[in-house]
Amino acid sequence: MQQIRPATFLFAARALRDMGDGFVAVLLPVYFLALGFAPLQVGIIATASLLGSALLTIGVGLLGARYDHRQLLLAAASLMIATGVAFAAVQDYALLLVIAFAGTINPSAGSVSIFVPLEHAVLTREVTDTGRTKMFARYSLVGALAAAVGALASATPDLLVPVGLDQLTGIKAMFVLYALLGLLGGLLYARIPQRPPTVVSGTASALGPSRNIVFKLAALFSLDAFAGGFVVQSLLALWLFEKFDLSLSEAGFFFFWSGVLSAFSFPVAAWLSRHIGLINTMVFTHIPSSLALMPAALAPTLPLALALLLVRAALSQMDVPTRSSYVMAVVTEVERAAAASFTSVPRSLAAAASPALAGALFAASFRAWPLLICGALKIAYDLLLLMQFRHLKPPEER
Repeated sequence: MQQIRPATFLFAARALRDMGDGFVAVLLPVYFLALGFAPLQVGIIATASLLGSALLTIGVGLLGARYDHRQLLLAAASLMIATGVAFAAVQDYALLLVIAFAGTINPSAGSVSIFVPLEHAVLTREVTDTGRTKMFARYSLVGALAAAVGALASATPDLLVPVGLDQLTGIKAMFVLYALLGLLGGLLYARIPQRPPTVVSGTASALGPSRNIVFKLAALFSLDAFAGGFVVQSLLALWLFEKFDLSLSEAGFFFFWSGVLSAFSFPVAAWLSRHIGLINTMVFTHIPSSLALMPAALAPTLPLALALLLVRAALSQMDVPTRSSYVMAVVTEVERAAAASFTSVPRSLAAAASPALAGALFAASFRAWPLLICGALKIAYDLLLLMQFRHLKPPEER
């Protein structure tokens, strides 16, 4: 009987986790508005969540070179279980803020979490250089499709109203489901074979010869992350709720198709990168997505806004597998967990500031500005990335 590869368990665990992230990102603003909190408080919760994820990811990066990755993934799954249960049980804003900071709640429904650097390190050792980008494309495809299904499932609380369950209770039930998905993910992580750290005992170093490359990438990714924080999925849902009075069911349907378009852009990104390179794929798909986002902010009608946002969704995530593959390619094997962590951290740390700013802009009725700021900053990031790294090629492009 053929042995199941560790990558299969990681793909399945990612699917469960992203399904939970998919419905939580849409339900968060609805949940907090139902509890009587203001848009600014929703933004602050998103900021606390991303900031906490950044600090946890730093810790994972430092531990990843010294400890078995399976043990760390199991610890992260346990934290996801505790987060879901706590969100279902607590209604006090201060406590929810602490839980968002210390837990795994993800307002972006993307690859910003403490799981990512560990999974990247395990996946990379499973493939050759030539197969790496395709592996990350499949990994991202699975996650995005699961997140799309999760977004569609966010309509469940509304569907339960006719059977006598009010919307607030239905949302709490979804947080319990989030905890159960964490439990199932933990069971899958437990199937990954144990593997001792690659580094020699007593000499583990977070980053070594690739330090300058990683720090430069991290600085650029921080700009991209700060920009993206203005339109994390929870805030984009809040924008649609407030500007166009979208229902929860309609929002779930839109984010489902948005997620599907993002998902199927990943294999396209892998194919494109083989022809024009990883950096070019990242930049030349990202800029058009920002050019679609900015007019969406000013769209006078809902159909036009949704159409532009769907165009953005089809393009904006094509840099995800290519970015992951590029980072893993330009560092040594020993540094991969740390490099994944130190380039993921800005995607939480820098993004942590912008949701609160976006919430303040929403509260001041400047609803278009978060989307406009996001688009302009992302274009600046893309141009800087192209200037700085177009000559640093991964092994398969040399």
